[in-house]
Amino acid sequence: MNITRRTLLAGTGALALMSRKAFAVPKVTARPDLFIGTGGHGHTYPGATLPFGMVQLSPDTDVERWDACSGYHRTDTSIMGFSHTHLSGTGIGDMLDVLVVPTAHKDRNAPVKLVPGTLADPAAGYRQHFSAEQAEPGYYAVTLESGVRSELTVTDRTGIQRHSFPTGAGHILIDLSHLILDSSDTKPLVDEAALAIDDTGLLTGSRRVFRWAKGRRIHFAMQLSRQPDRIQFYGDGDTPAPAAAKGVTGKRLKVVLHYDDAGAAPIVIRTGISAIDVAGARANLSAEARHWNFDRYRADAARRWAPALDTVKVEGGTPDQRTIMASALYHAQLGPTLFSDVDGRYVGLDRQVHRIDGKARAYSTYSLWDTYRALHPLLTLIQPDLSAELTGDLIRQTQQSPYGPPAWPLQGVETGCMIGWHAVSVLAEARAKGIPADYAAAWPNVRRRSFDFAMPDKDHSLGREQYDRLGFIPADQVWESVSRTLEYSYDDYASAHLADAAGATGDAARLRRRSGNWRNVFDPKTGFARPRLANGDWALPYDPIALGHSKKWRDFTESNGWQGTFVNQHDVHGLIAVMGGDAAFEAKLDALFNGPSTMPADAPPDISGLVGQYAHGNEPSHHVAYLYAYCGAAWKTQAMVRRLLTEMYKADPDGIIGNDDCGQMSAWFVLSALGLYPVDPVSANYVLGSPLFDRAEMQVGTRRLVVEARGNAPDRPYVQSVTWNGRPWTKSWIAHADLVRGGTLVFEMGSKPNREFGRAPADRPPRT
Repeated sequence: MNITRRTLLAGTGALALMSRKAFAVPKVTARPDLFIGTGGHGHTYPGATLPFGMVQLSPDTDVERWDACSGYHRTDTSIMGFSHTHLSGTGIGDMLDVLVVPTAHKDRNAPVKLVPGTLADPAAGYRQHFSAEQAEPGYYAVTLESGVRSELTVTDRTGIQRHSFPTGAGHILIDLSHLILDSSDTKPLVDEAALAIDDTGLLTGSRRVFRWAKGRRIHFAMQLSRQPDRIQFYGDGDTPAPAAAKGVTGKRLKVVLHYDDAGAAPIVIRTGISAIDVAGARANLSAEARHWNFDRYRADAARRWAPALDTVKVEGGTPDQRTIMASALYHAQLGPTLFSDVDGRYVGLDRQVHRIDGKARAYSTYSLWDTYRALHPLLTLIQPDLSAELTGDLIRQTQQSPYGPPAWPLQGVETGCMIGWHAVSVLAEARAKGIPADYAAAWPNVRRRSFDFAMPDKDHSLGREQYDRLGFIPADQVWESVSRTLEYSYDDYASAHLADAAGATGDAARLRRRSGNWRNVFDPKTGFARPRLANGDWALPYDPIALGHSKKWRDFTESNGWQGTFVNQHDVHGLIAVMGGDAAFEAKLDALFNGPSTMPADAPPDISGLVGQYAHGNEPSHHVAYLYAYCGAAWKTQAMVRRLLTEMYKADPDGIIGNDDCGQMSAWFVLSALGLYPVDPVSANYVLGSPLFDRAEMQVGTRRLVVEARGNAPDRPYVQSVTWNGRPWTKSWIAHADLVRGGTLVFEMGSKPNREFGRAPADRPPRT
């Protein structure tokens, strides 16, 4: 299709604004390294996004293997192109929508490669080797082997690209099906796709995707600063559409925009996306991308990131540690991600379109099994307004979902990933911390999930009837039975707080009683949590290092008996009692950390970062180093936390010991580096650890919180004493209500432990 070369919807003087004018970029205390976590098993991406933004515009190097769940891995040597949505740190891949592939070539008649090729053979497709990568908050750039310099930046709901071609011809390929690398359509990942161009040159498209979030939809509207000389659409099987075609439908669609003189001027691409419809994508584009000056968008993105990265300022530590801190703050503010359009429309978990009035916004990408532990507690400190918005959003999602409180919602789809329904923890924590919301509105569906066993199940909530009737989930009937019993107990505890908010006192009492079900899978004779059969017998054989008692099912979720035994977060005092008291509990923790770091051959790669049988690379262990404080041995918490801070995080691509899981691994670092950790988020208390930096300062609401570690050094991890606002503080914990009033928390550090600090029963974390 031949279209006269002109500027699309640019307005008078738009091309003049495309000069590479320098814009001032705000300074922050330390610069994050966006490549931290892109190697190893971190599963992060280096591309451009805004804090909690809808668009994540980033390069795709792979879409298949586990270590490229984000679409990118630092060890890969070729890039397919740049897509507009990515997941950060997850253990399952999805998204990677609307791939844009710029390619330069000398011959305007050169054939276009329509398939990606492979990492082993990039030349078999449109992949390109690359060099000169650059990544900073809100900006990414790279040079492709064909000579194109590609730059990416974003607004909340739009991606902005600038591609500078060398002299000569070139093309831009938009591929809606690069998730499919073979020719089989027996189980298509994409269907109901469409591409079209209108008389103004606006390119629009849609697709439905069946990957992790089955049946999610994405729509886009794309404008280019320079009109192509020719446009060619391709349908299923890479069949070219007629030359005059203005669109194509099918499952595997592409369009190629040809430029005879691509190097004449940079080509800027503006793309709005929406989960609702093309009209929503067009409206998002129109509202947020009103000019063509790439550098101005880039500067605006940097300005948006500056206050987010300034939420915590630190002094001391090593340069690498300050970089890790800045990078962890960055990764902890990528999600949950914006999901509502500029008009307030979004897709609910009932798969229906809803609209939010006023300034409220809807969100997606809640990795709740991971993030209820540290990410959401961190946000209540550094992003309280956002925490309030997320609280309202989770209440709406709980009301709209056929499954009740969300487990892992992604793009309007309940994936049902992991176990439990930990949205109740986030809501109960918010209530305990005084975040205003209509918690009672969530209660009816929380109650249904808790007590209505006819309510539809997904994998995250299997075995609820047995759990209620027997007090545990039988290992001969439901897989991952021990972990489910333990985590359902925590969700009961959190749900009881929501029942209180609704005035349902009887239900609250029932939930509190049932939250003690963890005891029914704890064997006092062996001192371990272990699987039970439906007849009440303990399942045999039992090995605490194994993941299950049989080859049929695993008894634990991404953990084994050692790690599962300490999953209890809400009744640590009860766990101490059934283990035989403080000394026995302390000895059991010692055995956990000092045992052999061996795992069975069938262990998933998520179980990483081993210290004995403690696994820092996966979330069930994240609170465990802080449990020493509950038995009066806070000094052991201090030593182990400092070890984990310095051994499990590095300032290089392989710098996160396990999947970052939407910021949870990063949030653990931020909070622990501050000397604080929420073992039980719903309690609204933090256990004290060992601050990494000499001084940290943050804004908590309208107040300022300062944490000082005097006499701090790598060989001085032990707390000698603490003062809070100048007064002695003998407790090994502190309440959220204290911290948000602002003040100064001072740790006096030393090379030898003060075994008396936090030892008295009155100074230990309280029962909840």
